[in-house]
Amino acid sequence: MTALLEATGLSLRFGTVPALDDVSLEVFPGEVVAIVGESGSGKTTLLRVLSGMMRPEAGAVRYRDPEGSVHVVHEMGEAAMRRLHRTDWGFVHQNPRDGLRMRVSAGGNIGERLMAVGARHYGSIRAEAAEWLRRVEIDPARIDGMPALFSGGMQQRLQIARTLVTRPRLVFMDEPTGGLDVSVQARLLDMIRALVADLGLAVVIVTHDIAAARLLAHRLLVMRQGQVVEQGLTDRVLDDPQHEYTQLLVASVLAA
Repeated sequence: MTALLEATGLSLRFGTVPALDDVSLEVFPGEVVAIVGESGSGKTTLLRVLSGMMRPEAGAVRYRDPEGSVHVVHEMGEAAMRRLHRTDWGFVHQNPRDGLRMRVSAGGNIGERLMAVGARHYGSIRAEAAEWLRRVEIDPARIDGMPALFSGGMQQRLQIARTLVTRPRLVFMDEPTGGLDVSVQARLLDMIRALVADLGLAVVIVTHDIAAARLLAHRLLVMRQGQVVEQGLTDRVLDDPQHEYTQLLVASVLAA
């Protein structure tokens, strides 16, 4: 199978601090890759570089489109990058307010992304928005409600609906359960797992939650001080960690 996204030799420093130090990875169609590590490990920086939101000092990110053409992400023009994020790619932010338009209704938030890929029939757009509200466990009767009146968990589910409605091939997720109550986190993780499997999405997810990584991810990358210190199949890495830092991460979860 050919990689959907391939990063090679990514490096980036913030002053004297190495945020990324020669990081390489591949993401294959339908695969969920989790990036874990403590705060400051470089995992969120890596996600932003992979998604084209931040430029590395060295290395390259390549994306293979549905026709098989390969694009160097950081050489794409601004318009092409916007189009990519509206169609083939999606991004779920930790704070849903960063991924939603708070002065637009719930249905309007979902409908905007459909319109960005060419949908024009109002009735069809509204029906699709209502169906996606159901899929993310929001009452369709709230289709005209404003996101500001939703709970944090509902806002996050709405952001996921807005992101997935166009069925992107690749989705980046930055701590999608961060800041939510434990019970809300569990419900959201189950929903994400079901949607990802149903749609056959490729996902790169950043999380500090080892349990979330085990539930969602096929493969796991462990980062420390800008480097990938261990990677492999999720169960293998978590059940038999080789690097001492991974061993500490796993032990801290077992001790909690």
